[in-house]
Amino acid sequence: MQHPLEPLTPREIQQTVRLLQEAGHLTSTTRVISMSLLEPPKEWVYRFSQGDPLIRRAFVVLFDNSQNACYEATLCLDTQRVITHTHIPGVQPTMSMDEQMECEQAVLQSEKFRSALRKNYGIEDPSLVMVDIWSAGNYGSEEDRTLRLARPLCFLRSDPTDNGYARPLEGIRPVVDLNEMRVLRVEEHGHWPIPPQAGNYAAERTTPHRTDIRPLEIVQPGGPSFDVDGNCVHWQNWSFVIGFNGREGLVLHQVCYNDLGTVRPILYRASLSEMVVPYGDPAPQQARKNAFDAGEYGLGYCTNSLELGCDCLGVIRYFDGHLCTSRGEAYTTKNAICMHEEDFGILWKHTDRRIPDQPEVRRSRRLVVSSIVTVENYEYGFFWYLYQDGNIQFEIKLTGILSLGALHPGERSKFGALIAPQLYAPNHQHFFNMRLDLDIDGVENCAYQLDVVADPPGPQNPYENAFAAVPQLLKTELSAGAHLNLETARSWKFVNPNRCNAVGEPVGYRFLPGDNCVPFASKNAWWRKRAGFVDYHVWVTHHHEDERHAAGNYPNQSSGGDGLPRWIQEDRSLVNQDLVLWYTFGHTHLARPEDYPVMPMAYLGFLLKPSGFFSQNPANDVPPSPKKLATLPCCNT
Repeated sequence: MQHPLEPLTPREIQQTVRLLQEAGHLTSTTRVISMSLLEPPKEWVYRFSQGDPLIRRAFVVLFDNSQNACYEATLCLDTQRVITHTHIPGVQPTMSMDEQMECEQAVLQSEKFRSALRKNYGIEDPSLVMVDIWSAGNYGSEEDRTLRLARPLCFLRSDPTDNGYARPLEGIRPVVDLNEMRVLRVEEHGHWPIPPQAGNYAAERTTPHRTDIRPLEIVQPGGPSFDVDGNCVHWQNWSFVIGFNGREGLVLHQVCYNDLGTVRPILYRASLSEMVVPYGDPAPQQARKNAFDAGEYGLGYCTNSLELGCDCLGVIRYFDGHLCTSRGEAYTTKNAICMHEEDFGILWKHTDRRIPDQPEVRRSRRLVVSSIVTVENYEYGFFWYLYQDGNIQFEIKLTGILSLGALHPGERSKFGALIAPQLYAPNHQHFFNMRLDLDIDGVENCAYQLDVVADPPGPQNPYENAFAAVPQLLKTELSAGAHLNLETARSWKFVNPNRCNAVGEPVGYRFLPGDNCVPFASKNAWWRKRAGFVDYHVWVTHHHEDERHAAGNYPNQSSGGDGLPRWIQEDRSLVNQDLVLWYTFGHTHLARPEDYPVMPMAYLGFLLKPSGFFSQNPANDVPPSPKKLATLPCCNT
């Protein structure tokens, strides 16, 4: 073990399970919902040096199905003891992967469900029915408040490898008690015929394939430029620690830049804190569709095992993801995280017209750290990019399969796009919230909102061309919530007022948002009560170790109001404090036939850009690349 923020090892996971069993906290009716490193306090981590004794603790969420009760446990692995075991009343934690698999079998074996299949579709054998385990949400009913529920969506395959999403069983919705693994009822909303066409995309079903694609190989004869020790990475001037857990999946810790021999912190901890996917069709069989993929499913548990040549190309370093089943068995997702270098075009260039045969040009190389998760029908790729000029970029890539609905012949829906005969894709949105614990050259920072404003015409602006960036110091949490503003090119700057740069100003980084949207559902919509983080694009809070998830620790079936909207009511000071930036960004998906049967990638994200952090362009020292001769003749047309 090289660093105190590296995730739990398989041995530590087994050790944690054993300690819980010995303490009587794991019974035949208890599930391990999640198990992760209980990270040491930030101050302790900053004091840590190689060779110091490590603090290794675990944080575990448990759920007892017989009691319908959630518990949190903390354990010290160094002293081999359970520190706390606390009942958390009135909450429903994440649905475990085991529960999801068991729920599908419970539905398929239910006589209530089989009866509904026979009645509505004439299906006697449910073996080709797909059951996707959707969260139940909370819509104000007693059962939403008191039971542990799932509301699956069902589809029909024509054979075991068919794309069942092309044939939704639109009219029936089973409601399942996950504690008893029993179908309470099957809600019937009408009858829609099964769409007639297949929608397959697998290679063996989409022949013939293109024949004009020649091999493309990426080689690094000298090997990659990064060094890895455990989960600690050094790449050129960058250093950081790769983390992983069941709730957030990929996490970056202690992102620092070595500036001429001085290691300078920038980003202490960065993760996707929560996401929600609300659908916009009010029809009763569609209206409850929304998913909090981190808090209800767990991104780490949905993480793919990546494959070289398919998910990743080049000279790759993989990191495994170590987790625990709900029955206390350690398991590993091989190749859960991928890291590699890639060429990214020109880094910088200038040609002096007086000596045109001696241009100065440098190629850009970036380091990529990524993971991909599958939450039933959708895939999300999470990509971190570190650049030679000090930029840090995050990008989400959305792909997978649309969640589809059936229509009657000749029918169209106002609330979605017809993408195949009798098959439509409801309008929906994806909202993500990133938690960025910024430590710009130290822990004590300030946040400014920057708006570009044109000067009014007058003697000081005779040509009416003047504009300037106007900074607004964000003094407290309640005043910090804000939306993007195209009219003022709004961005945010985080500075360390205690450290000055070469021109005597505080060192800083700017936060530059990318594509975004606003929610179209009313604030009274049930999903928005639980997803208060969508009320602003940008939030800034005073750092607190326990504030990790934008919708609160337990959004599954919650009544709402937790997380960011609750925390900022303290209205803590943001001036010269340890600050956390929370960024909510979204994608409004109005589907097209080109998104079917499987979607090409959509992209969105943001950029952290040095702004006075360095004395000059930190990429000035990148050496020139060797010139090469063209390998193909020029074509004259």
